[in-house]
Amino acid sequence: MGTPTTTLAALAALLLCLCVSMSSAAEYKVGGLDAWGVPPSTKPDVYVRWAKSVPVKLGDALFFLYPPSQDSAVQVTAKAFAACDVSDPLLKLDDGNSVFNLTKPGRAYFTSAAPGRCRKGQKLSVDVPGPDGKLLKPSADDEAALKALSALPPAAAPSEALPSLSPDDADDDSAASMALHRAAGSVGLALSLTLLWL
Repeated sequence: MGTPTTTLAALAALLLCLCVSMSSAAEYKVGGLDAWGVPPSTKPDVYVRWAKSVPVKLGDALFFLYPPSQDSAVQVTAKAFAACDVSDPLLKLDDGNSVFNLTKPGRAYFTSAAPGRCRKGQKLSVDVPGPDGKLLKPSADDEAALKALSALPPAAAPSEALPSLSPDDADDDSAASMALHRAAGSVGLALSLTLLWL
C-alpha cells in the first residue's frame, strides 16, 4: 500500500477523471422550457422541431417533466411508434421526472402511454450518433416511423423561436444545472470515500 500522499494523489486523479467524463454528457429537458404533454394546436410538431434543435450524442440523457398522476413517458420500438402502440414498451417511466439515457446509437423513440396522447402528437424520436459522430442508416421500420411524424401538420409560425438547449444557451440552464448537480454529488461521494480511506 502506498503512502497517504500517494493514495490521496491517486484518488484526486480518479476524481478528476470522473468529473471530466461526467461533464461531457448532457441532459436535455424534452420540449425545452415546456413540460412533456400534448402539443398545442399552434405547434403540433413541437417535438419534431425540438428534436432537430438538440445536438444529442451517445451518453446523453433525455429528461421528461410531467404531472405523474396524469401522464408518463415510454420508450418504444419504431413499429410501435408509427402505430402509437404503447402496449409493450421497451421502458416505461411514470414518476413525473423521467430520465432516459441514450446508450446506443440509432434512432430512439418515445411517446406518452396516456390514452390518445400519441395520436395527438405527444411523441418524440431522436437520432443518436455513434461514437464516431455519424448517424446510422435508417431501417425500414425507422422509415415508417418517419412517415408517421411527417403526417403531423406543420405548426403555424411561432411567435418566438423554439428554445435551444445547447450547453452555451444562457436562457435555459436546466441541462447545465442538472449536470453540475450530478457532478457535485459525485465529487461529494468521492471525497467521502477518500476521507474513509485515510
